[in-house]
Amino acid sequence: MSETARGLAALEAEVVACRRCPRLVAWREQAGREKRAAYAEWEYWARPLPGFGDPGARVVVLGLAPAAHGGNRTGRVFTGDRSGDFLFAALWRAGFASQPRSVALDDGLELRDCYVTATVRCAPPANRPLPAERDNCLPYAARELELLELASVIVCLGGFAWQAALRLRTQLGDPVPVPRPRFGHGAELPGRCWTLLGCFHPSQQNTFTGRLTGAMADSVLARARVIAGLA
Repeated sequence: MSETARGLAALEAEVVACRRCPRLVAWREQAGREKRAAYAEWEYWARPLPGFGDPGARVVVLGLAPAAHGGNRTGRVFTGDRSGDFLFAALWRAGFASQPRSVALDDGLELRDCYVTATVRCAPPANRPLPAERDNCLPYAARELELLELASVIVCLGGFAWQAALRLRTQLGDPVPVPRPRFGHGAELPGRCWTLLGCFHPSQQNTFTGRLTGAMADSVLARARVIAGLA
């Protein structure tokens, strides 16, 4: 196991044990008890979710938070919900994922040159974390980015992730330009450590209405490959 992999494994154990945010702890555990009928036979994860992927990743995908009956159920971020179905299909088409769908923690999915993580590690009520909850979680992402020494691109899924990435840049010594760059699909912000790329979040609200299409996601991930020197 590489030094990076060991560091990520240690961080994973710390994340999974986290109970910093009482509201999120209560909600994630409530969702684990009050299961959807379709998942009545599942034993929900109902704990915080670490990031996962290739320790040598050059591209990091940063999302918002786990879904109550998606990642909070399966134990892996973006796994087991419609947003994840869209995202992993796009990562597969872009050559980052070994398969186009992820349904469970042990389904064999592997990421290549890519690492997927979230701004907030617990499922929040109504998918809306509070600012204090975001700030409690950001140190975990900062440590992931410090460990992922080859990463040069952060794909920010939605405005919440974009704003979090700007905060992370500042915390890690790469000040954000003034005026503060605004999020947009395809927005690009070079930096000393990483280039930020904006992508609309693959929520059903976006994908079902056509605000985010597969071709649009493909374009952002193709650009990420180019910036990371993978194309």
